[in-house]
Amino acid sequence: MLSARLGHFLDKPLTPVVRKFTFNPNILTVAGFVITTIAAFIIPANPRLGGLLILLGGLCDMCDGILARVNSRATSFGAFLDSLLDRYSDAFLFLSIAWYLAGKGDHTGAFLSIGTMVGALLVSYARARGEGLGINSHVGIMERPERIILLIVAALTGWFTSVLWVMFVLTHITVAQRAYVVWKAKE
Repeated sequence: MLSARLGHFLDKPLTPVVRKFTFNPNILTVAGFVITTIAAFIIPANPRLGGLLILLGGLCDMCDGILARVNSRATSFGAFLDSLLDRYSDAFLFLSIAWYLAGKGDHTGAFLSIGTMVGALLVSYARARGEGLGINSHVGIMERPERIILLIVAALTGWFTSVLWVMFVLTHITVAQRAYVVWKAKE
């Protein structure tokens, strides 16, 4: 939803700055992944620090695409790598939160985190599978930018279970929205 509405809105304002960076955008992709993976290891011990690291990793993830587009360095492999590492990052974060919540005795929250992880992976799969069938299924109310923002909010505030309820429901609604688009196109 955010990516569909805001798309590449930062490309133009950041172009003068990004043009100065000549390194491969995949370096930012990998850096964002490493930072997010570190966040996943830190969340059980220090959720707020983990939230700040998710924010930093998310900024890298956002800037890799801008760097690639602005400097004409976008490649199919770069897009693939970004998507692949995003899925790993999502899984690591949700498993980390589940571990943290289970350790606190919040088994409902742990279940919601794992259930949201499944939904997040299926959101991505539904889009990829739809596109594989030649259908643009880039719809939905809970895509990755929304999930990352909500994970940051949850980590910084400690409202994991409340935020996870919202994410759990909305990720699975997004999967259903994408399935509906494919169904209507192939009906």
